[in-house]
Amino acid sequence: MSEMRNARPRVAIIGAGMAGASLAYELADAAEVLLLERESHPGYHTTGRSAAMFTETYGPAPVRALTRASRDFYENPPENFISVPILTPRGVILVADASQEALIAETLAAGATHRLTPAEAEAQAPILRGDRLIGAVAEPGARAIDVDALLQAYLRGVKARGGRLLCEAEVTALDRDGAGWRVTTPAGVFPVDTIVNASGAWGDKIAELAGVSKLGLVPKRRTAILIDAPSDPQAWPMLIDMAEAWYIKPDAGLLLASPADATPVEPQDAQPDEMDIAICVDRIETATKLQVKHIRHKWAGLRSFVGDGVPVAGFDKTVPGFFWLIGQGGYGIQTASALARLSAALILGAPIPADLKAEGVIPAELAPTRLR
Repeated sequence: MSEMRNARPRVAIIGAGMAGASLAYELADAAEVLLLERESHPGYHTTGRSAAMFTETYGPAPVRALTRASRDFYENPPENFISVPILTPRGVILVADASQEALIAETLAAGATHRLTPAEAEAQAPILRGDRLIGAVAEPGARAIDVDALLQAYLRGVKARGGRLLCEAEVTALDRDGAGWRVTTPAGVFPVDTIVNASGAWGDKIAELAGVSKLGLVPKRRTAILIDAPSDPQAWPMLIDMAEAWYIKPDAGLLLASPADATPVEPQDAQPDEMDIAICVDRIETATKLQVKHIRHKWAGLRSFVGDGVPVAGFDKTVPGFFWLIGQGGYGIQTASALARLSAALILGAPIPADLKAEGVIPAELAPTRLR
């Protein structure tokens, strides 16, 4: 049953990154939606710093189910939702050295992949050192995601459907107001029926404001750099070390590289650490033919996880009207559509969409109760 009482429920979504924006879009036809963002523009901390790919082999089983269930929306978005493709062909090759043979078998078991010889991998990505590899696994169906275009499309859709976005509206207090809530921000005080905690790395901080027990959310810093490519990399796949020690992705004629770091930090405006940058350069120069002479740009973002690495979507059973939508880790963009539609159904007390069920999305596997 729904936790909503009014014919037109009032929902405050805290956080206007991809999770909050996509849910606001899915709710705005049926609810009065207020989307609150603490920064001057949405997607500042995580969404706007993501090198997202759409890959159905990435992540634990509940994540893969959400990814599969998001594909149709991304490939066939509603009319007038977006003017550019959300997904574009890219492909992924996961490369393995002599110590990673077992990982090849595990990756192949996930499906949608096939094995490559070192020479075949090098032919597709000429920066690879084939003589260092024992093999590789290709996922040709992987796609690059236009993250900014998708976020902006969701935000336009929220407005078109009657929702409101307020930036520079950091939530400073959450208080019970009868059967609902009173949300205090510098932009005003808002009475609502339901709070959605889509605040990313600040998820446990928002829970504390509401008097809700924390879930043990851990923000982790991820570093990235942009470097020159020796030739046009547009046709190259994304390259990922099988043990996730580094990755390289073609990006507008350059190469985006990362040491795939995951350093636990407090919620913050993440900045790149010089040691992580040095580690990144060393790893990619060791694994590939690249020689990094100049770093064009460097940055860091936050990816936040709960203990089992699976996103959280569901009502807190101890405090009425408090909905969790956090812990997306590195999967938040590729799963956003399915997570938003699932969350909207749960908030409104509607049936779970049939296509989500068909892809194996199980609400209990995402519910916060699993972590209590």
